[in-house]
Amino acid sequence: MKAEPHATVLLAPMEGLLDFVLRDILTRAGGIDRCVSEFIRITDQLLPERVFTRIVPELYNGGRTLAGVPVRAQLLGSDPGCMAENAARLATLGPAGIDLNFGCPAAVVNRHGGGAALLKEPETLLAVVSAVRRAVPADMPVSAKMRLGYHDDSRAVECALAIAEGGAGELVVHARTKAQAYKPPAYWERIADIRAAVQIPVVANGEIWTVDDARRCREASGCSMLMIGRGAVADPGLGLAIKASMDGTATGLPQPGITWAELVPLLAEFWYVVCTRLDARARPGRLKQWLNFLRRRFPQAEAAYQLLKTITDPALIDEWLAVLVEADARRSADLPERAEPMLA
Repeated sequence: MKAEPHATVLLAPMEGLLDFVLRDILTRAGGIDRCVSEFIRITDQLLPERVFTRIVPELYNGGRTLAGVPVRAQLLGSDPGCMAENAARLATLGPAGIDLNFGCPAAVVNRHGGGAALLKEPETLLAVVSAVRRAVPADMPVSAKMRLGYHDDSRAVECALAIAEGGAGELVVHARTKAQAYKPPAYWERIADIRAAVQIPVVANGEIWTVDDARRCREASGCSMLMIGRGAVADPGLGLAIKASMDGTATGLPQPGITWAELVPLLAEFWYVVCTRLDARARPGRLKQWLNFLRRRFPQAEAAYQLLKTITDPALIDEWLAVLVEADARRSADLPERAEPMLA
């Protein structure tokens, strides 16, 4: 199928994994046009500004990562009034937009009527989106993310129409129900049904691990806007490769992306930021979590994971990274200049 130009690649929010640290590093790798933060839980009170900036420290940087990629801050909740009140406060802090979470499948969230649980109540979706849209400035983008449904996908179009009617300017659709969680496959063809029904841009999400997945998702959904999550964590060059393929610039040569040599300094920067923000006991786990994903793509990451999986002393990881960087084919003088982390 003929590729469309101007492909857009979004970076997904992932609670407990894709936080501002990885947003920083993955947007430095390139190929990402926009990010969405992990959700900020809204219950029955107006949150202080420090809660928003703790989860989205990019608010200190004009709503952008250090690489300059815009970040929309995501809210999760079910009370229209409280969501609107918090959205209004959030808007004063200057995010690149406000996103609404109607897709989280976590049981603890769903039990309290948040995330994907709202897909059983299209009327509540309409009320929440409408309240938020009215509460923030007209030039502040408001978007939403949904799954295909809760138990099944029978009300997918109805939910999407409610979100669009409420005033959302863009809709991301994770092509699985809450019940299907993250189990393959993703049902991209159902996104096409939603796209045909609404008059706002639709972004396809779910099970995009490779360029081939992205091509098949685009063909099935009709979307040139894609959101990637775990695929980008496993392969930080995936966004670059997808854009090259979808923009019609791909050749028979290997796709543009990130080599291990280019990834090594990013790993070092990741570790640096982790060490400035996390308790020493938690730091090794964050690095091993990322290496666990990276070993899907890089044999070198598999070797690193096996070497470090029992290491709990951050000082030993410091030594390992120093040796890794020195041994890498890139000279130390070629490493990117270290940027200071955004502090909450």
